[in-house]
Amino acid sequence: MHKAFALFSLLIALCTLLSCSVKEEKIFRKSTILMDTLVTVNVVTDSEVKAEDAINGAFEEIKRLEKLINFWSADSEIAEINRKAGLSPVRVSPQTLDLIEKAIFVSEKTGGAFDPTVGPLVRLWDFKKNVIPDKETILEGMRLVDYKAMVIDKSKGTAFLKKKGMSFDTGGIAKGYAADLAVSVLKKKGIKAGLVSVAGDIRAFGTKPDGRPWKVGIRNPRQSHKSGNDDILATVELRDMAISTSGDYERFFIQHGKRYHHIIDPKTGYPAKGCQSVTVIARQGVFTDGFSTGVFVLGPEKGLKLLEELGFDGLIIDSEGRIHMTERLRKGYVEWVGS
Repeated sequence: MHKAFALFSLLIALCTLLSCSVKEEKIFRKSTILMDTLVTVNVVTDSEVKAEDAINGAFEEIKRLEKLINFWSADSEIAEINRKAGLSPVRVSPQTLDLIEKAIFVSEKTGGAFDPTVGPLVRLWDFKKNVIPDKETILEGMRLVDYKAMVIDKSKGTAFLKKKGMSFDTGGIAKGYAADLAVSVLKKKGIKAGLVSVAGDIRAFGTKPDGRPWKVGIRNPRQSHKSGNDDILATVELRDMAISTSGDYERFFIQHGKRYHHIIDPKTGYPAKGCQSVTVIARQGVFTDGFSTGVFVLGPEKGLKLLEELGFDGLIIDSEGRIHMTERLRKGYVEWVGS
């Protein structure tokens, strides 16, 4: 009898010890300002120490990338390429070269609707002071826009812009690329699930602690501003996918009843027409970022066709507020808010 009781007590103690040693996984979250925007990293783990180390590692990787590819910084490798345009090739880091190569790929697929050499035009527009460049100045800038004039030599690790005065702008693709690199760091740190948000460019992997996928909202581009919060039009569930949204509401001003926004059409030099917002879903953030911009410039019809050809998912809100979606999204991948 005593032996049985002792054995029972031992089993209870052992079970209690085991239950205490099994920690519950939860989401750890941290935000900071990087690349002139809010960066948020979420990780799923049972250790606060592990979460802190992984998140800080992701932030450091984005900081490192920013120093290399910042269009507005005089000290970046991209700035050096722009300074040496028409003069000589510039030896750059493998990641800078990789980003340039991927940007050129997006340019080719969009037929130049996305063109990272749009830098000379980008510098003409000032969305803080509501400056509209004159037509002659825009035409001058357009002569320096041509993604085909970017020459990459992978064997030497160099990049070269053929024409003097050209300027390579990473702004339309860098944030998605940064999200990809941050996720890579998290995985190397042993994190099995997480979500990285670099402004409107998000990359998710794994699932939340309860096994459900990550849920991301798609903003209504014509939000009411009544509550002070963004109006969410719809939500999508992400598991090992990236999502990016480009919209005419991010940086804009209205003059004489007309909206001027920051997404410049390389073929006109003026803000692209036809869309209010474009959301793209694919495996890599670098491509959701680049193609959301390119599709915005292409417009709903051509843009939707391209997304279907690429096997990407997308939701386009045209200038009249009409919604266009790829086939898979139409089949119920999107959950409409308030429906």
